[in-house]
Amino acid sequence: MSQLRMGVIGLGWFGEIHAETIMGIPNIKLEALCTRTPDRLAEQGRKFGVTKLHADYHDLLADPDIDAVSICTMWDQHTAPAIAALEAGKHVFLEKPIASTVEDAARIVAAAKASKGILFIGHVVRFNPRYRMAKQAIDEGRIGRIVALSSRRNIPAAWTPTILEKIGPIVGDAIHDTDIMLWLTGDRIVSAYAQTVDVRGLKHPDIGQTMFRFAGGATATLETVWCMPEKTPFDIDERMSIIGTEGIIHIQDTFPNLAIVDGDKLHSPDTTYWPMFDGVRGGALRDEFVYFAGKALAGEQPDIGRPEDAAAALEACLAAEESARAGTVIRIG
Repeated sequence: MSQLRMGVIGLGWFGEIHAETIMGIPNIKLEALCTRTPDRLAEQGRKFGVTKLHADYHDLLADPDIDAVSICTMWDQHTAPAIAALEAGKHVFLEKPIASTVEDAARIVAAAKASKGILFIGHVVRFNPRYRMAKQAIDEGRIGRIVALSSRRNIPAAWTPTILEKIGPIVGDAIHDTDIMLWLTGDRIVSAYAQTVDVRGLKHPDIGQTMFRFAGGATATLETVWCMPEKTPFDIDERMSIIGTEGIIHIQDTFPNLAIVDGDKLHSPDTTYWPMFDGVRGGALRDEFVYFAGKALAGEQPDIGRPEDAAAALEACLAAEESARAGTVIRIG
């Protein structure tokens, strides 16, 4: 098999981005689409020229011509389709977070171990070349033993009113940095403490400030602000510092890596994760799908995006959210 025939389950804004990315990868064919909303399903079918359209993911999974699925449902709706897809022997690209509870994450991990298909969790930041280069430098021993980490992942308020009715900033975004910190240190998180700030009175708070302690003694601080002012000229303010006993690494993926001034204001759009070129998506998300397809076509388990790693990141972030509610340090493991 030289081409992976793939379906997308969940056609919200990011499911559409997944489809746009798949369309630009030669060894993946976008074969089927699935969403419960009839108008959206028809619209996306027309956009991508896909004729296999399903309102029920079980129907998609019953198709023997589907080799793999991308699951882009909301995080609290990951478990059932992921387990069903794995039980059907499909290869699964599951967006982060892996699940909404530690228990459901464990069920998905168990299903993956019993499946002939592979499971890849879409923690896209691992495919950002700046973090990959940092990982390489750390593995080469260039900064010694890691003793402290800090991150910032802030986005404009205009992006988040709908999202904050579904997920909070710690599990929604700080999970990226949590996953990266686990990856860079090769360690496990043993405690979490967090505080949140409610700015707009939505279901979840707008701001999360988190602290982790690692088993090896390192500490980490994570800032996640989902209410940067409307006139903020960049889509994301993303930074990370890693301090070792013999060196420091600083990563910055934010304004002004590209500045476009028009009649409205100065814009600094995403150039890293899923930029659009000629109608298809590039960047780290494309690299993720290329990696996933390569592993699936070869029948090999992924070394990056392992479900066990995603489950550990989820557990740490859920502990941080519990800490913010309880006002105390939460021990992990």
